[in-house]
Amino acid sequence: MELRKSVLVPHAAGEMFDLIEAAEHYPEFLPWCAHATIVRRDDTIVVADIDVNVHGVRFGFRTRNPKRRPEWMAVEMERGPFRHFHGEWHLTPLAAHGCRIDFDLRYDVDRTLLGKVAGPVFDRVANTLVDAYVARADQLHAAGLLSGPAVPPAATC
Repeated sequence: MELRKSVLVPHAAGEMFDLIEAAEHYPEFLPWCAHATIVRRDDTIVVADIDVNVHGVRFGFRTRNPKRRPEWMAVEMERGPFRHFHGEWHLTPLAAHGCRIDFDLRYDVDRTLLGKVAGPVFDRVANTLVDAYVARADQLHAAGLLSGPAVPPAATC
């Protein structure tokens, strides 16, 4: 499966990067994320264990994500029901309070029973991922928890 999505958002690149990088908060706004734990975090990498639960289909995976805040983060699978998994987030500042997000993801599930069940679930998750982060940023901004002026809603490219 290959997914590419670009979106212009009314939020600073650093704010969006911080939302994407903070896996420990995923269960708060990603309905498919049952649990998330940071295993390691420093200025160059974040490693996280993510548990997925969608309509009773449960599986977990670990990502090892090299990063360069606020403009880039790769997403590499360390373990999980995938034969191949590579994603990249590119965030380009477009002013003090706006950015362009480019998200590319390529993955293949393994041929085990878990992989065959997890594949369609993950397809749905992957297709809504960027929109979920933008919606979370909009929600936090409306609550006054993100800085920056109010600007028009995000536009998908």
